[in-house]
Amino acid sequence: MSRYVFKLPDLGEGTVEAEIVGWRVKPGDTVAEDDVVVEVMTEKAAVEVPAPVSGRVLATTGEPGDRVAVGAELIVLETEARAEAPPAAAPGAAAPGAPAAARSGNGRGAGAALEAHVAAAAARGRIATSPAIRRRAHEAGIDLREVAGSGPSGRIVSKDLDAFVARGAPGQPVPLRSAPRAVPAAKREARAPGATEEIKVIGVRRLIAQRLSEAKRNIPHFAYVEELDITELEGLRRHLNSKLASGTPGLTYLPFLALALVRVLKDFPQCNAHYDAERGVIVRHAAVHLGVATQTSDGLKVPVVRDAQQRSLWELAAEMRRVSEAARTNKATREELSGSTITITSLGKLGGIASTPIINAPEVAIVGVNRAVERPVVFEGAIAIRRTMNLSSSFDHRFVDGYDAAAMIQALKECLEHPATIFIGS
Repeated sequence: MSRYVFKLPDLGEGTVEAEIVGWRVKPGDTVAEDDVVVEVMTEKAAVEVPAPVSGRVLATTGEPGDRVAVGAELIVLETEARAEAPPAAAPGAAAPGAPAAARSGNGRGAGAALEAHVAAAAARGRIATSPAIRRRAHEAGIDLREVAGSGPSGRIVSKDLDAFVARGAPGQPVPLRSAPRAVPAAKREARAPGATEEIKVIGVRRLIAQRLSEAKRNIPHFAYVEELDITELEGLRRHLNSKLASGTPGLTYLPFLALALVRVLKDFPQCNAHYDAERGVIVRHAAVHLGVATQTSDGLKVPVVRDAQQRSLWELAAEMRRVSEAARTNKATREELSGSTITITSLGKLGGIASTPIINAPEVAIVGVNRAVERPVVFEGAIAIRRTMNLSSSFDHRFVDGYDAAAMIQALKECLEHPATIFIGS
């Protein structure tokens, strides 16, 4: 027997430390080479760290929420024979043992790298899937070995797990999507009046909290709310959806908003910009890289629709669905979760009357959609039932004057109230 000390590898992208999100093993457990032992969070992404060798766990370092420096002791294993330490990683490269997805430099090569990693893992008998799916399966008591994967090299993706549950396979009594976690009756009864529960803020939730706090603290938000009559837009939306083949996802309001926003931003380039605080400059973008605020099980993420100005209504709708689903299932690449120049956000049917969205720094503007309702209004001198909706927007008042912010939203209002104008070239 020998003692093998595994240190946190270099996960690339200049990472110097990582936060422990959750251990998959504990002292006394036996692990096989390439079994995931811990999930960590860098400033860039969540990463599964596999065991470099097979053995029995003697000790682990750190609890969820703790930070571990690259090169620091992470886990100690007892092995059958002396395991050779992996060669040191070159500067800026990931050490052996880091997942292939983490070693990908910019997200463009992540697909091929991930597929190669999945194939290698499959050859060693390890089930290939994401941390989120492993967590969902564990919580529902599902053995992932019984789930057929449809992803690259048999990787299990979200729809595979959903299909497995939908078939009513043994051991899955609850749906895995959107259902609130129920508290067992025994636990509910055990909680006395005045009892409290402490939940450690770690991982993606900690990162979200940090970034939102910085945005709210550093950016003087100017909020502007405007009411829209979207009766004509609703008629067009319903007409277009009625022409779709059965089972095809229908259009929501967001693709129309995105298309109108692209048109309007030509006249308000100061709103499609980043503030580079280190250099003290505003960077205006000719391209519109549209952030789409998306609620996920890990918190709010903002996947990006690249070059929205080059896309049609249907292309925008399809890409918005694609990147949002990728964010929800933890399949979005680093590139797909960064680089937006302006963001839109919506709470859907929970949208309320008005909201005050927080700017997605370093952007300088965000446009929010509230709930659409039918109500009586004065229309052409008479009381009529019209469909109305509010836009709630926020602007960085340091760089977008109140007049310009209001003028941009008014231009957006005109486009959406007369949707035919969205499709007429300027």
